[in-house]
Amino acid sequence: MSANQPNQKAFTRDSVRRYLESLNGHKANQLYDLVIEETERGMILEVLKWCKGNRSNAADILGITRTTLRNKMNKLKIS
Repeated sequence: MSANQPNQKAFTRDSVRRYLESLNGHKANQLYDLVIEETERGMILEVLKWCKGNRSNAADILGITRTTLRNKMNKLKIS
């Protein structure tokens, strides 16, 4: 990664900060669960796309078992 490219940590921090600013004084609820779920959903969808839907390959890339991937997909309502 070059010095000009944002890393995941900086991107996440910036996204959370922008979300909090967008609340305009309203209370944030369950932010941790929201961030984790949306991050997980996006990551799984992109890896599945990269693997052309091959769940075995996707699980290998993600470093989880196919069963764990299937359970996460069910929980996140990813078909």
